[in-house]
Amino acid sequence: MMSLRFLTLTRGRRRLDWTDWLSYGYLLAGLFTLFAPVAWLVLSSLKTESALALFPPTLLPYAQKTVQVTGHDQPLPLYRVREADGLERELAQVRRIGIIATMVDPARPDEPIRVNINARTPVNELKWAWSNYTDLFAKFSFGRYLWNSVFITVVATLLTLLVNSMAAFALSKYRFKGHRAVFVLIIATLMIPPTIILVPVFLVINTVGLLNSLWGVILPAIATPTGVFLLRQYMLTIPDELLEAARMDHASEWRIYWRIILPLSAPALAVLAIFSVMWRWNDFLLPLIVLSRSEVFTLQLALNSFQGELNTQWHYLLAMTVITLLPVTLVFAFLQKYITTGIASAGVK
Repeated sequence: MMSLRFLTLTRGRRRLDWTDWLSYGYLLAGLFTLFAPVAWLVLSSLKTESALALFPPTLLPYAQKTVQVTGHDQPLPLYRVREADGLERELAQVRRIGIIATMVDPARPDEPIRVNINARTPVNELKWAWSNYTDLFAKFSFGRYLWNSVFITVVATLLTLLVNSMAAFALSKYRFKGHRAVFVLIIATLMIPPTIILVPVFLVINTVGLLNSLWGVILPAIATPTGVFLLRQYMLTIPDELLEAARMDHASEWRIYWRIILPLSAPALAVLAIFSVMWRWNDFLLPLIVLSRSEVFTLQLALNSFQGELNTQWHYLLAMTVITLLPVTLVFAFLQKYITTGIASAGVK
């Protein structure tokens, strides 16, 4: 209700002011720019393979209507034919040779009619191709690809939160010789492009025997300088008096970290979790060099394998793309409220 009340606020008392029209127009234009490609993707994923090849393309998933004709095993495509007297009627196409098509009236299939293809238009109907999604599980190892991506994302995110929070706790609450230099060194790694260290990472993964293993994708990326920086800046806002009081009650350092630091750092952890899920779920380069067997492919590698040199199954590719986008969208929708809070709080000190 509060969101609806905010969106319906106007500057004019009784009617919309020109600034209101300008604001709503700007918001609608931005909404269309952001969501029009997504809507086109979702609707295209529900089109048949023939509907995707239509020109000009249509927004809704229209497909040519077919009709079962006596004497023919398969349904025949239906066309609207314009006759010499100006009347139109619907005929089914039996065959086509050049610019001449042999067609029949579904009510009188024994009377073939020869029609110029320029004198006809296809009869289209709204047809939702739900089989694009169901066939993914029936014809392909989509369930295996989905499980691999979910496993990598969940485990890598949990390990990222654990490792980065422990490093941030040490850098924010302990004063040891060279702690600032260690922090600067961690932040300096942000300036190193991932492609530069790709070969050393591959050699290390190969040496420890993690090629074609999901752990070979998980372990190299669990320690991130962005996560350490974000969590350290947030933990600096936690009063040191809380930790001193816990130590006076004979709490161990692990108990302080687990029972005090982590609960109080929940907003920053939520932000890092969102970033980590997006990083791991959308990662393509590291799985590409680590995983070469199809049974350990992630969804991103599976999407790449759908694009063949001679033939690309676009209807399946679009359906898989929509499914691939859903988890990140849901995570962002439920946790986005923590982004502003976590990032703003991280910059207090």
